[in-house]
Amino acid sequence: MSYELDGKTYESDEEGYLIDLASWNKELAVLIAADEEIEMSDDHWEVVNFLRQYYEDFQIAPAVRVLTKAVKKKMGAEKGNSKYLYELFPYGPGKQACKIAGLPKPTGCI
Repeated sequence: MSYELDGKTYESDEEGYLIDLASWNKELAVLIAADEEIEMSDDHWEVVNFLRQYYEDFQIAPAVRVLTKAVKKKMGAEKGNSKYLYELFPYGPGKQACKIAGLPKPTGCI
């Protein structure tokens, strides 16, 4: 599987996760999000940017439980809960948000 953007091909695995994490950019994120039937809002970007920072700090993509706790600590209880995160990323905040953020599939996600 791959994504096409501006005449360039971005390789991904069979589930749509980027192979070359360094090739990620915001335009590609919008394309991946559209593929996931998500229109990126400021709230989506807030989570995606948080995930990218988390990955940079810890070299791991957090599973949904860890993600929820970390978001709650950084952004408050109104955003750090499953209901809010699933509204943004209905197919799973860990998996879907990490894919859009150009990160590997979170550990422990099916």
